[in-house]
Amino acid sequence: MKRRRHTPEQAVRKVREGERMLNAGSDLAEVLRALEITESTWNRWRNQYGGMKANDARRLKELEAENARLKKLLAEAELDKAMLKDLAEGKW
Repeated sequence: MKRRRHTPEQAVRKVREGERMLNAGSDLAEVLRALEITESTWNRWRNQYGGMKANDARRLKELEAENARLKKLLAEAELDKAMLKDLAEGKW
């Protein structure tokens, strides 16, 4: 299979489509072949996006990106604070 990246919206759509196909009586191997994904991808997406709507998945990715940005800012601020403390104590 050709390797490609899927957006969260595409993943949610494929999970929904796969669930519909499984409920209609299709075999898991057939579903995976039709969706062009591996079984490990299917299981990961079902755990991560199961029951979500496309908007929810997009918002989740946005919040994760914002959280990473804020963690980076906090780490930089703590580093600056530690450097100023060391300079004030004369430990350089």
